[in-house]
Amino acid sequence: MSAPNQWRALVLLSVAELFGMALWFSGSAVVPALAHEWNLSTSQASWLANAVQFGFVAGTLISATLNLADIITTRHLFAVAALLGALTNAFFGLYVHQPGTAIALRFLTGVCLAGVYPPGMKLMATWFRERRGMALGVLVGALTMGKATPYLVNALGSSNWRINVVFVSILAVLGGLIVLLFVSDGPHALPRATFDLTQIVRVFNNRGVRLASFGYFGHMWELYAMWIWIPVMIRSSVAAQNENPVLAETGSFLVIGAGAIGCVVAGLIADRVGRTIVTSVAMAISGSCCLLVGFLYGGSVWPLLLLAVIWGASVVADSAQFSSCVTELGDPQYIGTALTLQMCVGFLLTTVSIELIPKVVEAVTWRYAFMILAPGPFLGVLAMLRLRQLPEAIKIAHGRR
Repeated sequence: MSAPNQWRALVLLSVAELFGMALWFSGSAVVPALAHEWNLSTSQASWLANAVQFGFVAGTLISATLNLADIITTRHLFAVAALLGALTNAFFGLYVHQPGTAIALRFLTGVCLAGVYPPGMKLMATWFRERRGMALGVLVGALTMGKATPYLVNALGSSNWRINVVFVSILAVLGGLIVLLFVSDGPHALPRATFDLTQIVRVFNNRGVRLASFGYFGHMWELYAMWIWIPVMIRSSVAAQNENPVLAETGSFLVIGAGAIGCVVAGLIADRVGRTIVTSVAMAISGSCCLLVGFLYGGSVWPLLLLAVIWGASVVADSAQFSSCVTELGDPQYIGTALTLQMCVGFLLTTVSIELIPKVVEAVTWRYAFMILAPGPFLGVLAMLRLRQLPEAIKIAHGRR
């Protein structure tokens, strides 16, 4: 294997994933403008965010059931899904004038992204074996930056939200073209699998994959509720202090984007000291932030942003390592299906925590709202420490567990 080709694939795939996953929060980032223009209720604003989650769950369930990530050429699946997601998002930006249609189109965007995220992970795994944790960490870091990108576009771009949404759609088209034209399967790729409906059950019969997935589920309970609602909290806190609103948008980009650094650093460390330790430490830090961040609401914005950046870096730092565990412990022929099913269940959990946060805010204010996310990372730590004790954990990170 040529090292330059390996690193070229890492760079190109990461850029493509960044551009493609920018679609995810393109609706959430413009909610303030939509709330003013469409007179959105809190429930409608929440559904605009959650529709993508539900769409992704539906898309991953279909993909996992049909083994799409294993029986279709990965780069073709990625490119087509990115293009369809871009077209759906652009239609939302150009032609929609009421929340019902917008929510439906955000759902379809989520369905399309099920063909971008898991296949991207699988494709990266075909290029890296020795340093897989680092490679997948870079990829998840890139898609984290991609999800933060709409907030930066919203802060620095046009005052017309529709132009910003279309710009993000153009990025997704570029991401699909990069994978289609310039990225191939790596040297560790296996021949395309045959359709096997039983794989949707067999995935979780594997004890190691099951525990890694339980850790992932605890992580996901926290992650997207944080990503979606921390910008809202920051906006509210900034407004209470009569600060410049641009500070809230830029701060939200930095908070979510900090996860990119966290993913890369965690990947580098995990390849050396072990994935179960890194995931446990990351969840311990992020879980602590859940408990503390509310006490900084309404005061000076800078301590709030500092803790939120620490939370943003730690909350997603472990994400790629759960996926790495699945690629190392699961059936190599159906890795795409295993990753897709893991994400399907994980993202289904996010729809619950996302819906809970605004209800808890109404009941106890922002001061205590994020505390309901803390049980997720706590249970995730228990699952990963249990995985560390199993004999099959010797397969993780070449024996580093």
